Amino acid sequence: MKPEWAESTYYNYSSSLSRFLEFCEEDELDNVCEIDGFHISDFKSTRRKDEISEMTLYNELNSLRSFLKWCNAMGLIESWVVEDMVLNEPDDKVRSDKLDAEEAEMIRNYLNQFEYATLRHALFAILWDTGIRLGTARSLDVDDYHPEEKYIEVQHRPDQGTPLKNEHEADREINLHTWACEILDDYLQMHHEGATDDHDREPLLGSRHGRMTLSNLRMHIRRLTRPCHYTGDCPHGRDQNECEAAIDYRAASQCPGSVSPHPIRRGAITHWLNEGHRKELISERMNVGVKTLDEHYDARTESEKRNLRREMFEME
Repeated sequence: MKPEWAESTYYNYSSSLSRFLEFCEEDELDNVCEIDGFHISDFKSTRRKDEISEMTLYNELNSLRSFLKWCNAMGLIESWVVEDMVLNEPDDKVRSDKLDAEEAEMIRNYLNQFEYATLRHALFAILWDTGIRLGTARSLDVDDYHPEEKYIEVQHRPDQGTPLKNEHEADREINLHTWACEILDDYLQMHHEGATDDHDREPLLGSRHGRMTLSNLRMHIRRLTRPCHYTGDCPHGRDQNECEAAIDYRAASQCPGSVSPHPIRRGAITHWLNEGHRKELISERMNVGVKTLDEHYDARTESEKRNLRREMFEME
């Protein structure tokens, strides 16, 4: 399916299914034809012991079910294996993981003090201030940033290796706050590599080899959002000297407190909603339909909505 999928879709499936592959190796299960309901149940229990969220488990089981449906279509397993598969039921399937504004503020404070104007600082500033997708952030060139007017220009350029999810409908100009521009200005002056990619473009978020891959950018976010990294403490009661996620940066995703880039997008959108901005304007800024925004990105509680209405109506 890789040639037919977007890179992000391929990454999500391969990432989720890699967990099941690891389980199979540990269980010495090396033939797909032998998979049955007991293996699936054991996999579910194993992942829960890893202290992942119910939403993460739900997504992993969904990916596994899609794979098993393909196996059944190929005649490798019986149909009942798929039909009898029971998914967990997270409290809220569409509004689960998000980075709270308070957590984002702690990360920003950490970056300002210890990793100022680094690539990771610039990356987080862009994601949190704009709420754009990671693929959109990766597509940006230095020339797409306009420091005087304080905005970035987003363009769909599939023939140059940077397609956007919604193609040319995603083309737009996005205003930046002054604080984000200050970080980008200093990053470009102090730490930007200045390398070009295979299309002779100078990526805004680049390495010495050119444009960074999505997997490398995701790894930066996973490492950064570990609570022990930006607070020094572990809220999960783990010994940081023994925790693999704290010791090995390649295992950062195993920290139950770390997040992928998408919860940052969801958290940023929720933050803009809590600030009282109109959904139509947020929809244009974040390149997401109002209906989709309501269903998948508005992670505000009913109390937050009520308090915002009180503020907007100036009720004492």
